[in-house]
Amino acid sequence: MTVELTDELRRLEIAKGTGVLFVGDGAFQLTEGAITSADCLRTSGLARLVMEAGVATADDWRRAEGGDAGRLLEQPRLETLAMLSVFDAAYFLLASPSVPEFRPAPPHWLATVCRITPHVLVHECERRGDPESTPWPAQLVDRAPVVPVRRGRRRRVVLTGGQAEVLAAADARRSVAGIGDYLGRTSYGCLVAVRELTAAGLIEPPVQVMPAESPTAPPVIEATPPPRRRRVRPTAPVPAPDRWKPVDPDLLVRLRAALEDA
Repeated sequence: MTVELTDELRRLEIAKGTGVLFVGDGAFQLTEGAITSADCLRTSGLARLVMEAGVATADDWRRAEGGDAGRLLEQPRLETLAMLSVFDAAYFLLASPSVPEFRPAPPHWLATVCRITPHVLVHECERRGDPESTPWPAQLVDRAPVVPVRRGRRRRVVLTGGQAEVLAAADARRSVAGIGDYLGRTSYGCLVAVRELTAAGLIEPPVQVMPAESPTAPPVIEATPPPRRRRVRPTAPVPAPDRWKPVDPDLLVRLRAALEDA
């Protein structure tokens, strides 16, 4: 977790900044210092989450981005999904070494249902952590394919519904982020499931191999056995600031203080 980014978020909170904070491969949208939305190319994104959950259709989402978010803002599950999306993106963006850049912009339309303070955001990401003992650190979320074990061990393994979905989606080509986008789930949730499935002996751990043509080069992440590599990215891009519209003050709802489980 980079100190520069967390300090900038806290500075914007004190200054009650409203706009976009670009960092790495994503961005935070802030309204009066609170985070209202976040996007990261390594996560599924809110658009994918709400469509998979049946909260909105593609047309509903296009209308919301175009300034007509009234119908979507009335959906009771939108708040929970919006917060999940923010925490998911923040888990990866807060570790980005890139220098953050803030640009003032109108409030994001999600400001009526989602406002998370930097303190709560940082605390949740610290709680999740990035265990050193796991063969799947957060940096591999979009870099290594998830390869199921070809021959199952002769022991009974009880899987949760989420673990079973992730295992079924592991095709030796999709990365963790690709599985999340395919299933319409958070990248962090899929990363946790992959870690657990690897510990259970159902997913191959990624290994570091040195390219033969360059013995002094940094290690390159491959998989065992080496499948075709493909980088999967969400289809929904980070919204451009000039597409955001002022929120409707009549639709304000109370913000839940924190989300304990993603």
